[in-house]
Amino acid sequence: MEKNKNLIILGDQIREIRKAKGLSQEQLAWDAGVGRAYMGGIERGERNVTVLTLVKIAEQLGCEVSVFTKNLPIGKEGIKNPKTR
Repeated sequence: MEKNKNLIILGDQIREIRKAKGLSQEQLAWDAGVGRAYMGGIERGERNVTVLTLVKIAEQLGCEVSVFTKNLPIGKEGIKNPKTR
């Protein structure tokens, strides 16, 4: 199964911020209350993470959820433009 490009972008953003903060994947997972393997799946773009989990991760990284999604394309690959519905 091919990975969704949007999930890969999201995971890359989370990984970049985590590393900039000097946190291990394991520590971020622990602090956010999610499993280490699940966190790894998020960062690799293998998990379609919920908004609530993104909020937990953002809180632990000291940033807004919007930072994770700033590079996601609107209207492409599964994200529908509301005007085209």
